[in-house]
Amino acid sequence: MKIVLSDHVINEKIPLLKSLGWDITTSKIEKTIQNPNWRGTTKYHQPTVMSLIDKGHILRVVFKYQEDDIIFVITIHIARRGTYESTKSS
Repeated sequence: MKIVLSDHVINEKIPLLKSLGWDITTSKIEKTIQNPNWRGTTKYHQPTVMSLIDKGHILRVVFKYQEDDIIFVITIHIARRGTYESTKSS
């Protein structure tokens, strides 16, 4: 499985989160995809995976499956615990 991050994630989301004090690395995003604490879907039926960042927050990764076993990461964001992880547990 190959994981590809969108330009939006690389050029906007990671720097924005860093400016807000969240050091989200590409490695953390990949680990969340490979071994999530929770799985879900967006209101547009896109798959999501989530992992704990700290006691009160999660990293949520929205992605889509592409041909040739590629996972394309559309966006990421930080959310408070309880907002999303109550969805289907992995």
